[in-house]
Amino acid sequence: MDWIVLLPPVVAIVLALWTRQIYLSLFAGLWLGTTILAGGNPVGGLRELADQLVAVFESESNTRILLFCLLVGSLIALVQASGGVKGFIAWAREREWGSSRRGAELLAWSIGVVLFVESNISSLTVGAVSRPLFDKLNLPREKLAYYCDATCAPVCMSIPFNGWGAFVLGLLGAQNLGVSAVAVLAKAVLFNFFALFAIGFSLMLALTGWRFGAMRRAETRAEETGQVLREGAQPMVEDDVARIEPSEHVEPQARNLLLPVGVMVSMIFVGLYVTGQGNLMQGSGATAVLWAVGTALGAALLLYTVPRFGGKPPLSVSDAMDWVVKGASGLVPVTLLLVLAFALGQVSQALEMGAYVVQLVGGQAAAWWMPVLVFGVTSFVSFTLGSSWTAFAILIPVVMPLAAEIALPLSLMLGAVLSGGIFGDHTSPLSDTTIISSMASACDHVDHVNTQLPYALVQAGLAAVAFIVAGILAG
Repeated sequence: MDWIVLLPPVVAIVLALWTRQIYLSLFAGLWLGTTILAGGNPVGGLRELADQLVAVFESESNTRILLFCLLVGSLIALVQASGGVKGFIAWAREREWGSSRRGAELLAWSIGVVLFVESNISSLTVGAVSRPLFDKLNLPREKLAYYCDATCAPVCMSIPFNGWGAFVLGLLGAQNLGVSAVAVLAKAVLFNFFALFAIGFSLMLALTGWRFGAMRRAETRAEETGQVLREGAQPMVEDDVARIEPSEHVEPQARNLLLPVGVMVSMIFVGLYVTGQGNLMQGSGATAVLWAVGTALGAALLLYTVPRFGGKPPLSVSDAMDWVVKGASGLVPVTLLLVLAFALGQVSQALEMGAYVVQLVGGQAAAWWMPVLVFGVTSFVSFTLGSSWTAFAILIPVVMPLAAEIALPLSLMLGAVLSGGIFGDHTSPLSDTTIISSMASACDHVDHVNTQLPYALVQAGLAAVAFIVAGILAG
């Protein structure tokens, strides 16, 4: 009956995709997991469920991410109420930025690639800058969420000068490989096939406008009806926060958006430098993003409420604070979703799901099959847990000694782990990066997952073929 440990995340994911009720599905999966932990007693499972929800806040990293989400809502509301979004649209049109479908999609892709320092900031900035342009051009929010996600975790792990790289280096260093962990990671970037295909595939879509599957239906809907969201959709950001119009006396100015976003991005480097004690690679991503959005919010409040050369500021202090509270309240749904996802991840780890999957397939394949098998196992673990970092922590200590034993390149096997982890982070409805991509684009979360999954599966198929070829050549 060891297989029963797989049920909680699998049930949550299947129910979410089937019913579109993401909160109820997560709760059901969580309750099933805590019931198993309680020895099959559903009442004891409810008590354990409450304990697991409370335990989410015992993690400093989790709490920082939850606070980050609420502050992001405040920042989104303030930027719109100040006329920053309207001003940016006018400013971008004057320079013919994002004036066409291709231009808007390339702009979203480019921002995501440039901001490789932190995944959440990448998604947030892509959404904040591009959402007004996508809406004006009748491009669906699902497509914007896809660009937020495709240039989020894949880029951060392909240019690992950030917390992602530091985390993997720490795991490698603990394995006593006898070789430089930095050298192994640097070579593994070239074998991170899924991430490379995800970045290249999204660029190709932006350039060509090619579409298929659920995304094609979403784009056709938006083009023919002007509905950037599916009828009945439940966007991760409440509509009264996603569509705030500035008052008539407010003069729309691009700087009201660009300055706070610039402060936020800049503060990421400061946060990583300070928390890493001078080493960006060792900094805390969760701390850095919280500092960044908090500083950006403070800068926005000053920019919008302090009179300029005797003129009237865009917002009064009272109005600005009202928007801060209203914006944060609009992000309560995504915050609740993250709490449930974090709790389900805790329960899956307590059930030792990852260790069971590794034990199930360990030693069952020839050496040349091992890279694609590791990719598949890591993808499953990451997808069901909703966390690439957890998958890395489970699989790297197992895969690195295995690679040495069967004489396969360490960098190839590490690349398989990284690719599998990124697949789960990019596609799982439980992943915080997927959730934040839905939030940043103000998209229905299940619609985002459904529309990007066919694209991700194509990229995963290409990555699997690449790992088979690489395994044969290496063997």
